[in-house]
Amino acid sequence: MWKQITRHLSFYVLIAIIAGILLGHYAPATAVKMEIIGKSFVDIIKLFIAPIIFLTIVQGISGMGSLKKVGRIGIKSLVYFEVVTTLALAIGIAVALLIKPGLLDKTGLPLQDASKYTGARSSHFSWIGFFQSNITLQVLLAAIVTGIVLNYSRYRPAALRLFQTLSRYVFGALKYVMYLAPLGAFGGMAFTIGKFGLSTLMPLMKLMACVYLTMFLFVALVLGGIMRYFKFNIWSFLSSIKEELLLVLGTSSSEAALPSIMRKLEDMGCSKPVVGLVIPTGYSFNLDGTSIYLSMSVIFLAQLYNVHLSTTELIMILLLLMLTSKGAAGVTGSGFIVLASTLTAVHRIPLEGLAFLLGIDKFMSEARAITNIIGNGVATLVIAKTEKEFVSME
Repeated sequence: MWKQITRHLSFYVLIAIIAGILLGHYAPATAVKMEIIGKSFVDIIKLFIAPIIFLTIVQGISGMGSLKKVGRIGIKSLVYFEVVTTLALAIGIAVALLIKPGLLDKTGLPLQDASKYTGARSSHFSWIGFFQSNITLQVLLAAIVTGIVLNYSRYRPAALRLFQTLSRYVFGALKYVMYLAPLGAFGGMAFTIGKFGLSTLMPLMKLMACVYLTMFLFVALVLGGIMRYFKFNIWSFLSSIKEELLLVLGTSSSEAALPSIMRKLEDMGCSKPVVGLVIPTGYSFNLDGTSIYLSMSVIFLAQLYNVHLSTTELIMILLLLMLTSKGAAGVTGSGFIVLASTLTAVHRIPLEGLAFLLGIDKFMSEARAITNIIGNGVATLVIAKTEKEFVSME
């Protein structure tokens, strides 16, 4: 049994996370210097994201043969994303209203400098800016165009063989890079604990517990219910992607696990075109964890400043976040910019309240990232099943 456990990468990632927490708590000055290790690992993984997305989608579209089906998968994915993320937003608002995490004395809360976000009070969401700052969407568009063009080209068979060969090399190289995952998890966790300290959690523990509980319920009940309807089991799925979840926990980045979860979903039985279209699009439009966090944060700040929100205002916040939450991908700190633009539109909640959230944001980013990656995995399985592009590997 011990031999079996030590053969799995997830075992070493878990050990690395524990070591990072201990170093961050007992030697914070040294732990902060470990940031370069975690950051370097994530940067290396990011180098693989663009070629993997491009190669997967081009092979999928040009190999599928039916452009009509490609369009149907894309539209179905976007509709699914909008419905589920709106549900996540609504659940976040409902739980925050029920548990009331913002009923605290704000004089005792840790205060951070939020000037770079509050200074953006006039910023508005821009689809052009969103696209320009999102490399994943740019690669996705380029791959779709290339795949469509190849469908009409007489060089299609030769091109497909070339892309298949390139894919083998890219995934082969990625396999070796993933052996560094424990180092990445160690560096990311050590830096987080060393920089922000476990003590900063205590004053806002109620909000943190509320966010983590809501995300757990969302995964277990909402995503679990969707999975059950389509004859899948959420717990089996989570068990099969435990390495990716631990990697996201250690690095606080769902991007770190993007290439490996794409490969794993294919191994589970999802077709290459569905994985290639749904996962990259989902990383921009299907951010379930981020949606829950954003909606709960708005209600938390309203409660913190004793601002009573009417039903009409709550509906307006929900509608605003349905749009602005789609811009919370791809750029570090963009979640706070989204919050700033939402609070500016509401007018009644002080924008300076963001300063209270900055201290614990890093500790909640893990929950957001994990929920996001689970949500995108579930979306891929569901779309594949409805399109009859899923073959059970059991």
